[in-house]
Formats: sequence, structure tokens, C-alpha cells
Amino acid sequence: MKCPFCNATDTQVIDSRVNDEGDSIRRRRRCNSCDKRFTTYETADLRLPQVVKSNGNREEFSDGKLRDGFLRALHKRPVSAELLEEALHHIRSKLLVLGEREVPARQIGELVMAELRKLDKVAYIRFASIYRSFQDADDFRDVLKDLK
Repeated sequence: MKCPFCNATDTQVIDSRVNDEGDSIRRRRRCNSCDKRFTTYETADLRLPQVVKSNGNREEFSDGKLRDGFLRALHKRPVSAELLEEALHHIRSKLLVLGEREVPARQIGELVMAELRKLDKVAYIRFASIYRSFQDADDFRDVLKDLK
């Protein structure tokens, strides 16, 4: 680790501690050249996969797009922000566990529908109607039968 004060590469760790959440390590370091001390943090570098759209285009995973999809489906529905955050976390975790570099957008859509189905049936139907391009009332009836 390079010293931020003198740019020397000879630094020494003098103390290491895990943070309260257990997801990063705080290290106190001392530069052997200028004798100044500084702090560094070590965290895991986890990257969500790229999303492969139906037309073949690829784009970076977007937390914002995922959240917006949920918010549109949950508009004026009695679901707490805490439950929404939990659902978003479940999807991110499932994508990380896959360990894939790319994931089809359809797979993410299915994960969203599974979470919405647990959260709120109306929101699930709203999302499914757009996601699956419902054409008539029969499509809605089919989804309602599946919910029972």
C-alpha cells in the first residue's frame, strides 16, 4: 500500500479491526519512510452481472431501474419501505450467488415477479400484465387462477 503523504511503498499494518457489520476491515498503517499514519478499508469487490436485453444489447445492472419497476407496481399499495428494501436485497443476492457475468433480463423479471407475488398480489398482477404483455381479460384470469 502506497503512503498517501510521501508515496513510499514501504508501509506497515499496525492494527486491523472488522467493522460492526462484518463486511469490511479497517487497517491502521504506518509509513516506514515518513513515519505518518493513515487508515485504509478493505471490502469485497462484488459485481452484479451485466443484463442481456431481449434484443441482444448488454447494459450494466441498475439498482435504479430495479427499484423503479417495484415502485411502479407497488404504487398506492400498502407495502412498507422496509419490505421493499428486503425484496431488492433478495434479488441482488440471488444475482450475486449465480456468479454469472451476464444474466438475461427475462431472468431478472422472473425474480421481480416472485418477490412481488410474496409482497402484494395486486402489484404482482400489475407487473405481470406489462411484463408478459397481457392482451385480453383471459390473460388476467389465468394469472388470478395461479394465485389461488
